[in-house]
Amino acid sequence: MPLPPPREVAITVTGVNHHYGRGEARKQALFDNHLAIHRGEIVIMTGPSGSGKTTLLTLIGTLRGVQEGSIRIDQTELAGLAPPDQVRMRRNIGFIFQQHNLLDAISARQNVRLALELSAAPRREHNQRADAILGTLGLADRVHYKPRNLSGGQRQRVAIARALVNQPRIILADEPTAALDKDSGAIVVSLLRRLADEQGSSVMIVTHDNRILNVADRIVNMVDGRIVSDIRVKETMVICAILKRCEIFKEMSPSDLTDVAQKMREERFANGATIIRQGDIGDKFYVIAQGRVHIQVESATGTRAVASLAEGGFFGEVALLRDQPRNATAQADGEVLAYTLSKADFLAAVRAHRSFEAQLSAQLFHRGG
Repeated sequence: MPLPPPREVAITVTGVNHHYGRGEARKQALFDNHLAIHRGEIVIMTGPSGSGKTTLLTLIGTLRGVQEGSIRIDQTELAGLAPPDQVRMRRNIGFIFQQHNLLDAISARQNVRLALELSAAPRREHNQRADAILGTLGLADRVHYKPRNLSGGQRQRVAIARALVNQPRIILADEPTAALDKDSGAIVVSLLRRLADEQGSSVMIVTHDNRILNVADRIVNMVDGRIVSDIRVKETMVICAILKRCEIFKEMSPSDLTDVAQKMREERFANGATIIRQGDIGDKFYVIAQGRVHIQVESATGTRAVASLAEGGFFGEVALLRDQPRNATAQADGEVLAYTLSKADFLAAVRAHRSFEAQLSAQLFHRGG
């Protein structure tokens, strides 16, 4: 079967700094931040209050101007973007904030319709679409209620309906479940997950709510204006499952396996591509996730096939362990998806995890080195 295509990057943050105030009161809030969010991905950002999470969110949403660095949304650079263009960008973004900012003089349905008025949706569909999303969020019997007659949690759900009714491709949420009970919060995150999976929406959520962490593809932690970790939750689970089928990793504890998986990176190779070449300097260790790889050795008498590796197979370790050039060539047979570990991370894993070292030694002995 052909491999699924790599996901398109929707939001790219590069070297972003931000300051508040002027002169002696000038204070830096963000420090050299880098982040990429893909289509169909939910990224949850956590961290202490005042660490810069909301600042970064509002920069991505064009609610503040980019001072230093670059932020791109669908290849549009936000730094230096003219105000009219910023307004146009906002129309394609669904915003969910702690403050619902509803208009008290009109009903829940009419508040949601405001977002539809700015879209290309036919007017005859406005009521139907507004009522449908309000119903999804448990407010089917409240469509004609004005905000003052709704509870705080209900008002928040109306605001969420307004943000999502146009099925925006970018959704930015600041504490979207803070005012919601467990069941209402679960409905909201389920809807966000559906938009990500079915519509390819990219979702960034700033939250302190541990109840919704399981919806995340990645969890990013920010401390004192800096992104200090970026954990690929879903991908790490997939890599761990693959590693468990790999002989050298199967004795590792779940925590050790997770530690290794979080350091691995996805790489794709077309049919016939040379993945590593005999004689080159080794810089990575490879585990096959999908596809097949042929290993061959070149000598004065010709080329000799030595192995054919499928899912769960691994290669590239000898050159790293012995600090020597590659002793064989690896070539893709069909499309190949592999996860790679840098030389530094591979050697660190060998040193840190005795079970890894023991299993690796056994496999090398079995292979004959």
